[in-house]
Amino acid sequence: MTVPGINTVCYVGAGTMGCYNSLAAAISGYDVVLQDVNPETLAGVGQRHQEFAAMLVGGGYCGQDAIPAALARVTIQPDLAQAVADADLVSESVFERLDIKRDVHAKLDSMCSPRTLITTNSSILQVSQIEDVLQHGERFAALHSHLGSPLVDIVPGPRTDAACVELLRRYVLSISGVPLVLKKEYPGYVLNAMLGPVLSVAQSLVLDGGATVEDVDRAWMTSRSAVMGPFGMIDLFGINLIHDTWEQQERSHYLPALREQALDFLGSYMKQGHLGMKSGRGFYRYPEPAYQRPEFLSEARGLEDLAAALEVALIGNAVLIAAAGVADAEQVDQAWQAGTYLNSGPFEILSSMGFEAFSRMLSREVAGARFSDVAAARVKDYLGTEFARTGGFHHV
Repeated sequence: MTVPGINTVCYVGAGTMGCYNSLAAAISGYDVVLQDVNPETLAGVGQRHQEFAAMLVGGGYCGQDAIPAALARVTIQPDLAQAVADADLVSESVFERLDIKRDVHAKLDSMCSPRTLITTNSSILQVSQIEDVLQHGERFAALHSHLGSPLVDIVPGPRTDAACVELLRRYVLSISGVPLVLKKEYPGYVLNAMLGPVLSVAQSLVLDGGATVEDVDRAWMTSRSAVMGPFGMIDLFGINLIHDTWEQQERSHYLPALREQALDFLGSYMKQGHLGMKSGRGFYRYPEPAYQRPEFLSEARGLEDLAAALEVALIGNAVLIAAAGVADAEQVDQAWQAGTYLNSGPFEILSSMGFEAFSRMLSREVAGARFSDVAAARVKDYLGTEFARTGGFHHV
């Protein structure tokens, strides 16, 4: 059901996320306007909507009978001013470049009605890098979704009105999403700030540790009861997307050499046209990747150190998020579970493992978990204080 105060939602940027989110909103009963400056991008909206409709129906988001009515609620509009004229909520998903984002939001601020909520779906850029171009910062926030996941991050800026945040939270619930209101901005939000390092460590295990792609995935799948491992996930997201993330984003608590190695490693696949699931081949061949075969996990032996390295990366970065005051332990676990469909979040894993065991693993930098001394000390200090105060995270 739609929420009072939001009837029409405008999506600025008709690429992958704009099309996916606009269809979800239309299925939920909202009138949707989809805008883009590129005529070719707008011409491809119908095809992308059909692809995402199959994905949403197959995932149980809705029945097939909901799709025709939803598509009828979508309007394509190339002109930005006309697209936002009647919008109660605007979601921007244009190219991840700061100058473009700032230009678009300055225009939105001048074109939109005073009642309109303006949001960015930026994955890399943060609220503070954009919000000062808006005269009406009280109506601006990040509303960041994850393709294929119900998780939606909500990040207010320094001027965002509390009523704006609450309306966005209720909007996310109305589209069957899981809203996560962050206490402050953070690179990678919450889910990506954990998942990114896990994928990075997976690559380091292959690049420096001599492990195979298959063994790293087997280690994760067996330890976490997951349907795919880190390299299967990279194939799902797209090898080129992960490559772009390495290019655009520094990781202060990871060794700089890993970034260069990872760019070369991923680039070698891209040169062959192997981009992952979408190209039919990445680290695995599709549509029937090896990790889906019953015999794949039967070869999972002696992989405890690989699993430990991945878990240290997950838990350590979860702790850094909590220590920075971005989200508490319950929220961090909620983000991980909603975003990955796994049963246990990092703090729940930590509670089962115990502080002393994790501290020993972190000190050893198991199989190259890539934490700097400063980051590792911050993790230990926070956990030492919390375990002394509460006896652990058993409330998660």
